[in-house]
Amino acid sequence: MIVNCSWKKITTAIFISLVAFSCEPNTNTRIEQTQAKATEEQKPQPNIGYGELIIKAQSDYLMIPVTLPEQSQDKDSNYSLSRSSGRVDKLYNFIFYHKQDGTTHLLLNKKAIINSFDFLENKLVGKTPTRLWLYKILEQDTNADKKINFEDAIVGYISDLSGKNLVQVTPNNTQILNWVIVPSQNALFLKIIKDSDNDKKFTERDKTNFMRVNLDKPAMGTEIISDSIEQEIKSYIFK
Repeated sequence: MIVNCSWKKITTAIFISLVAFSCEPNTNTRIEQTQAKATEEQKPQPNIGYGELIIKAQSDYLMIPVTLPEQSQDKDSNYSLSRSSGRVDKLYNFIFYHKQDGTTHLLLNKKAIINSFDFLENKLVGKTPTRLWLYKILEQDTNADKKINFEDAIVGYISDLSGKNLVQVTPNNTQILNWVIVPSQNALFLKIIKDSDNDKKFTERDKTNFMRVNLDKPAMGTEIISDSIEQEIKSYIFK
């Protein structure tokens, strides 16, 4: 009888030990997850930065670049306003400040990176000068590498000098290579490259084209080289 009682005590002790051991990893896992979450919540967000004022005498607005310092991983990227010790200040937006009444507004109402921006001006005798801003904007991770950089699509947008009436002028899934204004036509011509082989990259295998944007009324540009013209060219070159 005493033997049976002792055996029951030993069995019970072993059972309790096994249960405790099996629960310990789960308990540790929950503790680690809780600690990781707490650390993540406590991690401070980087301070938003503001670049130097951009002032154009022709405009009633000042422009304040909205930036965020990040460590540079793409040494060939060209969307930084300043660089030091590997730091890149990515340009995320512009604040437009009216010189007279002090009102402010943002250029963009979404998350994007402004790769570059250019002041467009076209003066014709007897006509009011055309003055606009051209922006090259990265807004999608088109190559699915979980980051947005110069390897993704770079889309063209145009706004007036107030930063309003923002319109897209080049198609999605393209990159702007260069541009030029033809004064007599009051038109902007942009050279673009398309991901024509759908490999999520922009390479020499992809097609290029030119687009015409009417600066009197900016809108999505019109491609100049049609498919039929390209096929005719190929028929002469590769026959």
